[in-house]
Amino acid sequence: MELFTDIKIIGIDEKRPPRIRKEPYIDLYFKLSQEPSVEWRGVFETLVRRIDPPIHVEPKSADIISTYVRDMKLIQAQLDVIKKKIAACNEEYRAYLIKKVAEDAEKLAKLSQGEGAQAKLNAIVSLLDFS
Repeated sequence: MELFTDIKIIGIDEKRPPRIRKEPYIDLYFKLSQEPSVEWRGVFETLVRRIDPPIHVEPKSADIISTYVRDMKLIQAQLDVIKKKIAACNEEYRAYLIKKVAEDAEKLAKLSQGEGAQAKLNAIVSLLDFS
């Protein structure tokens, strides 16, 4: 089974500190504890799909979550929303991994029991003489 350590926010991206744009928006880039897998990112994007202002895992730097707020006073509230979604994503991803391990074990059991065309193919391949 793939070893999974919970992902969490560890701070602000040092390369892109919060800044105020010409409009009344403040861009925020939060650094994650590790770069998440593609599957984890998919779960996260689903969980945050309808949140306003939008929250995204950066496509080029997957260990960064980007968002913005319209007022400085809303930064902590937006961070709290993101932290809750990350915690929920960690739980869903862990459940996905457990299910995947169970499915893989079931497939392996079927192959070893000699069921179906794959078992026949495996038997033939195991008898091949490469000398």
